[in-house]
Amino acid sequence: MVERRDRPARRRTSLVRALAGKRVLVTGVTGFLGQAVFGRLLEDFPETRIALLIRPQLGSSGRQRLESLIPRPTFDPLRARVGNDGILAMLDERVEVIEGDFAQQPPDLPGDLDVVIHCAATVSFDPPIDEGFQTNLLGAVRFYEAVLASGSRPHLVHVSTAYVAGNRKGVIPEATLDHRVDWRAEAELALQARRDVEAASRRPELLDEFLAKAKRAHSRAGPQTVADDAEERRKSWVTKRLVNYGRARAQTLGWPDNYTFTKAMGERAVEELAGQANLPLSIVRPSIIESALAHPHPGWIEGVKMAEPIILAYGRGTIPEFPGIPEGIVDIIPVDFVVNALLAIAAHPPEPESPAYYHVSSGHRNPLQYKGLYELVREYFQEHPLPERGKGTVKVPEWSFPGALRVERLLTTAEKLVDYADKIVSHLPKSRKMRDLVGRVDRDKGRVEFVRRYSDLYGAYTEAEVIYTDDRTHELFRSLTAADQRRFPFDSAAIDWHHYLVEVHCPAVTMGLRALSSARVKPKVQVREREQLVLALFDVEGTILPSNVVESYVWARMADLEWHDWPRELLDVFGHIPAYLLADRRDRGEFLRTFFRRYEGASVEGIDRLVDEVVSEFMLQKVSAAAVRRIREHRAAGHRTICITAAAEPFVRPIAPLFDVVVAARLAVKDGVYTGYLAEPPLVGEARAAWLRRYAAEEGADLKHSYAYADSHSDLSLLRAVGNPVAVSPDAALLRVARRRRWPIEEWGMSGGMPRVRFPKPAVR
Repeated sequence: MVERRDRPARRRTSLVRALAGKRVLVTGVTGFLGQAVFGRLLEDFPETRIALLIRPQLGSSGRQRLESLIPRPTFDPLRARVGNDGILAMLDERVEVIEGDFAQQPPDLPGDLDVVIHCAATVSFDPPIDEGFQTNLLGAVRFYEAVLASGSRPHLVHVSTAYVAGNRKGVIPEATLDHRVDWRAEAELALQARRDVEAASRRPELLDEFLAKAKRAHSRAGPQTVADDAEERRKSWVTKRLVNYGRARAQTLGWPDNYTFTKAMGERAVEELAGQANLPLSIVRPSIIESALAHPHPGWIEGVKMAEPIILAYGRGTIPEFPGIPEGIVDIIPVDFVVNALLAIAAHPPEPESPAYYHVSSGHRNPLQYKGLYELVREYFQEHPLPERGKGTVKVPEWSFPGALRVERLLTTAEKLVDYADKIVSHLPKSRKMRDLVGRVDRDKGRVEFVRRYSDLYGAYTEAEVIYTDDRTHELFRSLTAADQRRFPFDSAAIDWHHYLVEVHCPAVTMGLRALSSARVKPKVQVREREQLVLALFDVEGTILPSNVVESYVWARMADLEWHDWPRELLDVFGHIPAYLLADRRDRGEFLRTFFRRYEGASVEGIDRLVDEVVSEFMLQKVSAAAVRRIREHRAAGHRTICITAAAEPFVRPIAPLFDVVVAARLAVKDGVYTGYLAEPPLVGEARAAWLRRYAAEEGADLKHSYAYADSHSDLSLLRAVGNPVAVSPDAALLRVARRRRWPIEEWGMSGGMPRVRFPKPAVR
């Protein structure tokens, strides 16, 4: 530790007085920490002028984005004093909003800045390597260059992180980082990585792989759906590659991830810029910032921070084990302590030639062990368990801390098991049981993926054997007046971990989940009258009827044959089932074209007679009562009901009276006989959505408020084309899409099994 005996004693001037008359520029005010810093400046420093750098976004100006923050709890104490109108008046009097984006090219900044507090940064631990460098390094460099270009000579307060120390063990002092990494070279190569990876993703062998996977997943939905998915897979590959690139590069240089690596590079860059300009520089390194201990109220937090995903997942019982050293220190610090420290640091600039470094952390003087954190969180959830829908409350698991290697083996085994289970349930025939199994597998898969992601991401933090000293920060706190120590506390030794975690933090971070659990309801269909024409489209096979085109053919064919010819015909039909299934998986249209060849030579009159005399009765026996009720509900609301099906037109006649419009497959006819070919391409997959959009345009229908009911992933385009899609007894692929998009999922009860075909009477001999 560097000796500081020759440092002159600090004058005990209040922080409010020290910053009175000063102009303070703050970045990142739309984020968690920056918002809290701004709120405290506005509330407690009435004579401090404030400038905010805010990026316009989604059509909102910087001022509009600022005003959108005012209703938030951050400003509750001030609102209680002066009201919303008073806050808006304070914005007009004391706050200047400067629009710009430091990640691109910052605007011209005022020339009379006294303090700059740079809070903005990417908070993701694993951004793509180029994005991390753009925000945490190059964006910071551009911002500080703009500050220098303004002519201001401010005190630079640069918010970093304690974890810039990297993968080290032991005690870490409040000092400049000990490394010789060239930040300019690293930044240049990080940006080059994006171009290199984008180019690599377009290699033919990779594109073929993306396309093949997309076809396996979406071929029945149509070629454009396949193409869109293939491109999404390519983009996902690029992102994952760049994330891995950043993590690998960071770890080869001694940092756990791209976040800490780029923040370390940012420190070195600002040190150089401040040194060249002879400006006072304070680098502030908070540890893990979590909810407020006291201000603006106990437990105040916005967004998801580092510990919340693990705490919530543990409370939901989804993490049976997690890597980490039980004796290791988890260095947590409440956000209001960080804000108070930043304000105190801003009021005490160092000499320009001697940058100051501050650890705002707890591990040195008030250590919280990983096992202690676990025990306190477990205590909270045992006393206040989370609700489990339909099962009472969640019983949280008991961790044994088996070590990283054991956790890795358990994870690898679990990943293999869920992948195997996923392949099985994805190919099961449609049924309620299949959908229950898919839901169970998806939940298990989500849990395993969660543990994998966060064990990879946070393993270095839960296994750290490091202590960040905070001597300089503690010395600064002791130099404050007694009144300021009470008003702006940041002495981490004063934190009671049991009180903070059990009574403040855990209740705060679970509040939203508890509210969601009680308020979250399943999406439901609501049929409403509208002034503009509304359409209600219904698929038939698997939606209104449990039958399909194969079954319809069998009904008609069996009724037309003598009983002794049945075995031969049945063997022929079912012998072709594997080929039909393969064709159906490749392309629904190919399957229909293949199957309808079986009608070659059948007379139109004969098929019509069989449908009217035999098949119609079978169909009406099997129509879903729930479907009929819903169709009538739409008609009562004045909606136009449309039947859209791949079945041949004759087989739709029995249920046609239910609908205003019927769209079915038309078979080609020559001389009163079916040729075995279609008269036009069948409306399947994306063709249905294209037909619907054209029909809606011609009829003036409102697709945003229209409805579509289907059971198959092949109808994904049709469902996406309306504002009210409904998955009815869906297959596994559509079920997953519907759950992800929160579409209503309904089970329409249908008659099971085959209708009894009337056996022809044997001839009398």
